[in-house]
Amino acid sequence: MFKDERFKGLTTESLKRDFISGITVGIVAIPLGMAFAIASGVKPEYGLYTTVIAGIMVALFGGSRYQIAGPTGAFIPILLAIVLEYGYEDLLIAGLLAGIMLIMMGLFKLGGLIKFIPRPVTIGFTSGIAVIIFSGQIGDFLGLEGLEKKQYFHENMLELGNQLPTINMYSMLTASIGLLVLIIIPKIFPRIPVLLFALLVPTIIATIFFPEKVATIGSAFGGIPQALPSFQLPAITFDKIIQLWQPAFVIAMLGGIESLLSAVVSDGMTGKRHHSNRELVGQGIANVVTPFFGGIPATGAIARTATNIKAGAVSPVSGLVQGGFVFLTILLLAPYAASIPLASMAPILMVVSYNMSEMKSFLHIIKLKNSDSLVLVTTFLLTVFINLTVAVQFGLLMAAILFIKRMSEVLAVKEVIPSLTKENNIGEEAVEDSGNCSQLSFYTVAGPLFFGAADKFESIITRSINKRPQVLILKMKYVSLLDATGATNLSALVKDFKQIGGTILISEVNENVLPILKTSGIYSLIGEEHFFQRSTDAVDYALQRINIKKCSRCNRCSDNACQVFVPSNKIKQISS
Repeated sequence: MFKDERFKGLTTESLKRDFISGITVGIVAIPLGMAFAIASGVKPEYGLYTTVIAGIMVALFGGSRYQIAGPTGAFIPILLAIVLEYGYEDLLIAGLLAGIMLIMMGLFKLGGLIKFIPRPVTIGFTSGIAVIIFSGQIGDFLGLEGLEKKQYFHENMLELGNQLPTINMYSMLTASIGLLVLIIIPKIFPRIPVLLFALLVPTIIATIFFPEKVATIGSAFGGIPQALPSFQLPAITFDKIIQLWQPAFVIAMLGGIESLLSAVVSDGMTGKRHHSNRELVGQGIANVVTPFFGGIPATGAIARTATNIKAGAVSPVSGLVQGGFVFLTILLLAPYAASIPLASMAPILMVVSYNMSEMKSFLHIIKLKNSDSLVLVTTFLLTVFINLTVAVQFGLLMAAILFIKRMSEVLAVKEVIPSLTKENNIGEEAVEDSGNCSQLSFYTVAGPLFFGAADKFESIITRSINKRPQVLILKMKYVSLLDATGATNLSALVKDFKQIGGTILISEVNENVLPILKTSGIYSLIGEEHFFQRSTDAVDYALQRINIKKCSRCNRCSDNACQVFVPSNKIKQISS
């Protein structure tokens, strides 16, 4: 462990700072761990187990000095959906599979690829998750009785409406007190762990003034054991793996995104740099180990990581201290947790959901009124009304399709009249179709020539081929990309043009594209002598080596030069 560079340079002073910050984060993590577990459809102690084990594993094996891992709000919808459909045991298997996937992502160095997930997709599902979390706490805030959690958002809203007559005024009062604490205390005492106070103050008031009037952890779940559960192996079968790989993949992707985003935030706050692939491996190990002790999926928590940094953390030792502190709290104070009202946890999760909603970013993208807005709204609605799995898959697919469409529009294939510049190179001036020369065509191709734009390129050049010019010059200086489809279409055009007796000349090929032309066989098909570093040389070659006759269409061609393509001074130069 101590060979890890993250642990290097530790001193007595730095260990003291890590100890203080670890306890500070532990105080914050306890109410969140229980609240996230309850919202995910499992017992509150499972959230605490996750906080202990995942926090320690990520501190030992992760890629960031300051990362604090544990259950997070982002996981709530997917975990709740798995519990409702498959049960708690299968949730452990899904978490284990997700951990293996994260380890594989890290080993195959995929940490850098997660950043390519479009922001409208991440904002869309994050905002959708926030809506689900917030709406899921309304029942506990109001103290509704007999409320059953459903799989879909609209079903839960109907269930809330049906149970509204069972409102418990004591629960509303308890939750309101907690909400006031969350709003007021940070403004007056910004350094106080407000989440713990938001849990303790309503609990004390409810216990003293109206005991047994509100639902508590004890009445709903039977309290919290004073120990970690014994090691147990989930009943993994091949059928379970096939059944759960999709939700497990979503957990892995969401966990990877959350953990790396948290690590990036910590980098910005400290000036340090995390190791993304190692971070994925650390998160994966945490999610592989945690299910053996009954824990739910975990990831890096942005709020707790930021709290860790602000409290003065120096190294991952603070994460180890945080896990140890929560473990000691379970051993010593677990029986007292039975008195915590469920209503006191509702405002905590409501505030968490509001903070994670990224409302400003959401509204900003909406105002753009472009394809990003469409991806955002679609991902958001699918997250809320269907599920996170479908939303992420469809959002990524939709973003990819719209991106391909935009990239295909970038490709420009323009027929031009070359003219000499002061440097004796060929410049370009666009011409109308009526002014084109029927014997020599010159096109500039700019942008990516890939599968999304190949048809556009082919249709434009085919129109030129149909006019049967003797020479076709393609200036490819600005072609930034050539994929297999683009190469296939270009090869077909070359063959078609050669069959009618025409000659294709290629000028100024981008250095990134030339190797592809060679490996695809297009270079040899066209002929090495027909590739030119300057467009001027390509035109010279066409005028001197190709038999261009007098043009009956425009009557401007001489026997050996075309005035449409070359100014008079160049004609004299060529003729001489």
